[in-house]
Amino acid sequence: MKLKSFVIGLVAAGVLAAGGYGLYALGLQRGLGQANGAVGGAPGTASAAAPTKAGDTDPSTGKKVLYWHDPMVPGQKFDKPGKSPFMDMQLVPVYADAGDQNAGDQSQVTVSPRVQQNLGVRTAEVVRGTLSPQVEAAGSIAFNERDQALVQARATGYVERLYVRATLDRVGKGQPLADLYVPDWVAAQEEFLSVRHMQSNDLAALVDGARQRMRQVGMNDEQIRRVETAGRVQPRITLTAPIGGVVVELMAREGMTVMPGATLFRLNGLSTVWANAEIPESQAGLLRLGAAVEARSPALPGTVFKGKVQAILPEVSPSTRTLKARVELANPGAQLAPGMFVSVALSARTEQGLTVPTEALIQTGKRTVVMLAEADGRFRPVDVDIGIEAGGQTEIKRGLEAGQKVVVSGQFLVDSEASLKATTTRMEGNSPAPGNPPVEHHGEARIEAIGKASVTLSHGPIPSLQWGAMTMDFGIPATGLPRGVKPGQSVNFAFSMNPDGQPVLTRIEPKGAMEQKP
Repeated sequence: MKLKSFVIGLVAAGVLAAGGYGLYALGLQRGLGQANGAVGGAPGTASAAAPTKAGDTDPSTGKKVLYWHDPMVPGQKFDKPGKSPFMDMQLVPVYADAGDQNAGDQSQVTVSPRVQQNLGVRTAEVVRGTLSPQVEAAGSIAFNERDQALVQARATGYVERLYVRATLDRVGKGQPLADLYVPDWVAAQEEFLSVRHMQSNDLAALVDGARQRMRQVGMNDEQIRRVETAGRVQPRITLTAPIGGVVVELMAREGMTVMPGATLFRLNGLSTVWANAEIPESQAGLLRLGAAVEARSPALPGTVFKGKVQAILPEVSPSTRTLKARVELANPGAQLAPGMFVSVALSARTEQGLTVPTEALIQTGKRTVVMLAEADGRFRPVDVDIGIEAGGQTEIKRGLEAGQKVVVSGQFLVDSEASLKATTTRMEGNSPAPGNPPVEHHGEARIEAIGKASVTLSHGPIPSLQWGAMTMDFGIPATGLPRGVKPGQSVNFAFSMNPDGQPVLTRIEPKGAMEQKP
């Protein structure tokens, strides 16, 4: 009997052991199945795995994950999922647009036609053209130093009479300037006249020698001819102006003795003048010799003086950092006087290349950017290298191709949206359609503080967003807070997310007074 009981006990123990192992194996298999289901599918199916890093495709949406972020701190990006370091909540993935070939370009933004119209977005095509810029500068008038003449004494003499007595007096060509008495001419002229009156057939050599002695004492051919014609001594000479202009230097006075080679008058013409234009150092490369110039003076409104660049002086002013361009201007009627200020417009060198409207450029200080308009309402910033500018067009040396389109109006708003990726949803026109209110999320909280534009709540978990309990700020509804709510009070509340991803209260009432909508 005892042996039979012992055998029955062994059999029962084996059955229990086999059953326990089977239950353990079944539980392990179910646990593995649940674990596999938690990550998105059955084991061995790679496509069903949840995204673990930026660039993976989320099987639930079919879109590529650009990054993860905390909606409360949208500017901070993470390259893998996890819990937010700022709030007690899970990070939210941000997806690329489906079918977007440039989904990896996080600076790209898509703008719906309706929003483009609201922003006043205009575009222009990148074209190949010719630029003929003008350099604007200020200048001052000076004498043309290449239009000067000197009047000198050619022999020792005395100034008997002056016809011009002050500097800057105007004179015409051939006008008398002074009368000189030259004693040295008397002897040479008397010798010449004596030889001419002699009666002989071989006096030609003597006459020619006497004529040469008159030249040696400083007489010119015109004065010698006058002696021959008059047949008497001409001891006085009248000095005349070789050119028309003004007397800029007067060294003669009546009664003074002059020596051979002494300068008595210096004349400067006024038919042309110089305009010394101050060109900024940064624009010096645009200048070229012989370029056409137009000048205007405030003293002569409506009058345009034309000329050309005569020289570019090899000197930069250390104080103004300008280069001086010497411009020769025609001066009809001697209207321009030295010292006058003029504004000059110089035609610079002509360039051919790609051009865009100057208003399309965004200057950041370190780089130049244009907003490139692509198909389907997509925009993205492009760095460009620019050249010269003329007539509202700017040369593009690198960064664009002919036929592309750039934004010329509203580009600062589009660029702002491309830089602040958190607001892309609003730009894409994904705001709730009329009649479809935004999704509301409900919870219970305690009011910690009330400000002018926000209220601080310590709330419990928010199941609809998988948020844990935390203390955070909410935007006050446009209609304001209801009467009676105050810090320290327990409330029921509802909120929704605005287009910028910030929570805004839609309802808040003392606890028990709110009926949550399904």
